Amino acid sequence: MIEGRNIESSVSLKYGQVGGGIGSFIGPVHRAALAMNGQADLVCGTFSSDVNRNIETGKMLGVSSDRIYANFEDMAKRESERKDPIDFVDIAVPNHLHFSVAKSFIEKGINVVCEKPLCLTEEETSELVKLVKINNVQFMVTYSYDGYPMVIEAKHLVSSGQIGDIRLVVAEYPQDWLTSLLELTGQKQAAWRTNPKYAGLGGSIGDIGSHIENVVHFISGLEIDQLLAKLEIFVEGRSLDDNAFVLLKYKNGASGNYWSSQIAVGHENGLKIRIFGTEGKIEWEQENPNYLKFQKINSPLEVFTRGSSYLSEDSKNYVRLPAGHPEGYFEAFANLYRNFCDTLIAKKNGRDLNQNDVFFPTVLDGARGVQFIHDCVRSSELGSKWVDGTFKIKEG
Repeated sequence: MIEGRNIESSVSLKYGQVGGGIGSFIGPVHRAALAMNGQADLVCGTFSSDVNRNIETGKMLGVSSDRIYANFEDMAKRESERKDPIDFVDIAVPNHLHFSVAKSFIEKGINVVCEKPLCLTEEETSELVKLVKINNVQFMVTYSYDGYPMVIEAKHLVSSGQIGDIRLVVAEYPQDWLTSLLELTGQKQAAWRTNPKYAGLGGSIGDIGSHIENVVHFISGLEIDQLLAKLEIFVEGRSLDDNAFVLLKYKNGASGNYWSSQIAVGHENGLKIRIFGTEGKIEWEQENPNYLKFQKINSPLEVFTRGSSYLSEDSKNYVRLPAGHPEGYFEAFANLYRNFCDTLIAKKNGRDLNQNDVFFPTVLDGARGVQFIHDCVRSSELGSKWVDGTFKIKEG
């Protein structure tokens, strides 16, 4: 259980948020996840470009009026000059702002948590990776599915060799919320997520396909060698893909097949990962996150349940409730934040950190996601041809 995990210290951290104003979807999720752990207090923010909504949100959240900032540039500057600055900033704004907001705080030496995708261009990605290294800050990208205990159990099964050498990966993420031109009805999430000015080059491949890429890499450790993508727009009048198919070849010789869609009628958030090895297979579904299917060759199917005594310590360390009490999206976010805050606390306590201490999606994971989106777009524009998918961006 999470209560038994060794927390370094009772040191309380302070954080600020950019975005997350009244009416936001993801901003409140971040705040709720942080509140679950009790490790960090919200003390400042610039929550909306709308002046009144910004002030109203800050007051609602109990933020002092002198720390409700008009814009993120002012917030980064003034927080860095305080005797009691924030320990990290939480970025919960549309994609096109990720780079400029992150850069402003990194250059002031402030740790960063950022929604995915990391940024819009490969050039921005390279710059952020370098800036994180130069300024010695911690950077987490909130690929939330990495925080599910049964995803962590899946990673353990793969890394411990229980399914043998991986041969095949089949993964999908179907939704149906963009089956019609919802973006023309005034729905804000649809409006910015389908607009290349705000979302970037990828539609479904960027919004949810990048989640497939991340969680497959997290579980399997596989590195992409080549990929072939077909990005499609089915809803007339839309600018970005609403359906995508991707074939992959991995460096170990395995093959993969990803499908992301936001026009798949009857599906809500159907992320599903299947990994087949020489000795067995695993299967996990986001809509039934407390269960993991595992099957050895010539053996009956086993269904593992979150919180059970027979699971690895890896996953049991991330369980918050006894088996039978469902956990889900909020808890997964909270698990990522707990790891991130533990790292910051250790840093504040003067303990040297190594890579084993950083158990959360980093700026490099974010960079890998951006490259994946661009490689898919590149392949599709070439007429769905195979392109080099080798991860090219390295830490400074």
